[in-house]
Amino acid sequence: MITAVPATGANLTADAYLTRARAAQAEFGTWAQDRVDDAVAAVAWAIYEPGRARKLAELAVAETGFGRVEDKVTKNQRKTLGTLRDLTGAPSAGVIAEDPERGITEWAKPVGVVLAVCPSTNPSATPANKAMMILKGRNAVILSPSPKAASTCALLVEYIHHELDKVGAPRDLVQFVPRPDKDITFELMRRCDMSVVTGSQSNVRAAYRSGRPAIGVGVGNAPVIVAPDADLADAARKIAQSKTFDYATSCSSENSIHVHEAVYGETLRLLRAEGGYLCTPAEKERLRSALWPDGGKLSAKIVAQPPARIAELAGLDSQQARRAAFFMVEEEGYGPAYPFSGEKLSVILTVYRYADLDAALGRIQAILDFCGAGHSCGIHTRDEAAARHVAERLRVARVLVNQAHCFGTGGDFSNGLGFTLTMGAGTWAGNSISDNLSYRHFLNITRLARVIPPRVPTDEELWGRYFATYGR
Repeated sequence: MITAVPATGANLTADAYLTRARAAQAEFGTWAQDRVDDAVAAVAWAIYEPGRARKLAELAVAETGFGRVEDKVTKNQRKTLGTLRDLTGAPSAGVIAEDPERGITEWAKPVGVVLAVCPSTNPSATPANKAMMILKGRNAVILSPSPKAASTCALLVEYIHHELDKVGAPRDLVQFVPRPDKDITFELMRRCDMSVVTGSQSNVRAAYRSGRPAIGVGVGNAPVIVAPDADLADAARKIAQSKTFDYATSCSSENSIHVHEAVYGETLRLLRAEGGYLCTPAEKERLRSALWPDGGKLSAKIVAQPPARIAELAGLDSQQARRAAFFMVEEEGYGPAYPFSGEKLSVILTVYRYADLDAALGRIQAILDFCGAGHSCGIHTRDEAAARHVAERLRVARVLVNQAHCFGTGGDFSNGLGFTLTMGAGTWAGNSISDNLSYRHFLNITRLARVIPPRVPTDEELWGRYFATYGR
């Protein structure tokens, strides 16, 4: 088994990181599209190569104590494969668009040096994913990992540098802070051309206060509806797969399901068949004490842990509980007095019953207002109108239909969302974006505007309906 080792090397000053990054970016910013794409492919191969994907996964689990090795291998490879698919062939250097009718030509330009703050829950997949997108725009990146995951980031950067050497790209295009330090990170936020922050909400808020352009993301707490017309077996299978993947490290994992009363019993039966264990009221209270021992903050001992470990910590003594793949608790309320309505970052699923979709959506919005504003929601249904109604009603950036939530929200080969590990939640969560992070967020665009035949509208074209309805 791989054991965690301290990240080697002393921290540089913010000046030194920036000096190196700017020198590397000045060279890289002159590269043509094909060479840029070679550098992006190099970063992708650094983590995708099977042996490296596994070593990074093993070190991540050993170092952080979060998640499951096999699932992290899958995440390292799947997210990288999907992201590279999205980036391949996408123009990001030189002329990227021509519109003769409007007389507009667009050139892509770098934003410069980007600080990327990364979480401990995805300590290799997230920095690699961000680095690919940032380099696609001919930028340099400085990675600031979680203190819990510095060794994993160090190994990833070692692999990236090895691959960048092959394509003749400067190593300083991808730097990292080997011993994470808040003062250095906050200084870099204030001095880099841009920051992108995933993880701690305190870091997200600091980036937005820095005075520099920033992208931060909100908290996940995904609610998923099981409608009466759903394919229940398919829904149960997908919910279970998603909830248990990497022991729920993903912010997109289902945190609550909202099941129509007509199919409530059958849905729970199918979830039990997928390995779910429905806690009794007494067991629910023991689980609550284990998750929130001080009544407020979620215990780190529970986050992304195997279900058997959670059962042990919570004193769930039955053989069924000890063998469970995930746990279910029934709930009716939401808000601070009902902590199971919030994000749990663990294989614990809160179950609600509903009779009317509009009433359920009202409760779901209240849950999201409490925790998870703007992030996402899902529904299992055969009714397109019901899915559209959910998307119309809820203040969320994504609504997934008949999908495993943790796999689909950040992009999937079977949906049209872009692959990412950084999902904006819009102004609802105080975020600057409401879409999936992409390379286009790391581009400046220059637009050449030419004279075209005038397009002056008539009064009738603009006010015709207004005049007909209200008069002049």
